[in-house]
Amino acid sequence: MSYALDTNLLIRSIEKDHPKRPEALVAINKLLRAGEEIFILPQNLIEFWAVATRPKDVEGLGLTAAESSAHIVTFETLFSLKEDTSAIYLEWKRLVNQHAVMGKNVHDARIAAALTVHGINHLVTFNKKHFKRFSAFTTLLPTEVL
Repeated sequence: MSYALDTNLLIRSIEKDHPKRPEALVAINKLLRAGEEIFILPQNLIEFWAVATRPKDVEGLGLTAAESSAHIVTFETLFSLKEDTSAIYLEWKRLVNQHAVMGKNVHDARIAAALTVHGINHLVTFNKKHFKRFSAFTTLLPTEVL
């Protein structure tokens, strides 16, 4: 089976004092130990950078560009990075129109489009409800992994 990690797992996995960090790390480690295919998307890394470099007083991590870059290199080493393709844009466009996706949820629709195009079976996320409208893959909370 194939799994993609949502951006929130990447963020929580490095946020030392966050109460959900252990959950994120346990889920990731279970998948790694089981030898499952684990993917990340360019969208995840872009969103990660935005949160990581945003100041803490506006819900960011307050990391420097160099610190954020180092974390991204780690993610790219641990997980397979799927490419962006024009097919993802076309699928995103179809999904946002089909489901009338609006506002910030368009970013989640882009992740859904990438999973659909790449044929990834599962998405592990803390925001399961954000993806319930998409049926091409199974959405799991970290506690539901394996």
